[in-house]
Amino acid sequence: MNTFNLQTSQLDPNQAIVNEICAAGEPWTKIVKQGQFFRIVDLEGNQAVDTLFFNANHALERYSATDTIRAQNKLYLTTGSKLCSNFGNTMLTIVADTCGRHDTLGGACAAESNTVRYALEKYPMHSCRDNFLHALAHDTACEQLGMSKRDIPSNINFFMNVPVTEEGGLEFVDGISAPGKYVEMRAEMDVFVLISNCPQLNNPCNAYNPTPIRLLVWDA
Repeated sequence: MNTFNLQTSQLDPNQAIVNEICAAGEPWTKIVKQGQFFRIVDLEGNQAVDTLFFNANHALERYSATDTIRAQNKLYLTTGSKLCSNFGNTMLTIVADTCGRHDTLGGACAAESNTVRYALEKYPMHSCRDNFLHALAHDTACEQLGMSKRDIPSNINFFMNVPVTEEGGLEFVDGISAPGKYVEMRAEMDVFVLISNCPQLNNPCNAYNPTPIRLLVWDA
């Protein structure tokens, strides 16, 4: 059973050491150190935030949807969820969440999936996979870690609502987030964060209207 576990945070945005805006449809990267707190804020509501986490010292260790789901026997993420790596380690723990449920199965939009799901003319549309590939090609931390497109695993979709049907299928439906909702995590190791602030215009994952998000980091 996947229940909501809403929890607010006591951390003050004015004391954050990182307080940045990621524009609609754009990528964002940052290293979050062990013990630091990392918050993603859905500024206008119903934005989908495709997110990957890597061990900042060893990129072969990265977020694993399979291990995360298996360890907790839950499909959706909320307060208390532990984000596990492909090595079986806890990378981050969700310590506060005012949205209540985040998707682990929907994956990232790509030129190929847009074509298969929607229409051939959708192929040139900007996608989350494009954002991930752009960051891998241009980000200094990615270069230092020796990362390339082979290092893109299945991602988390923060704020995205992807119900599983009784037949085992996935549905992309209207989000359950709202302006100002956030999810906050404590890093259990040094993590490299790679975000695509989803540019999708073909389904209601972001209300057909990509919007900006705010990213904050606090010291332990």
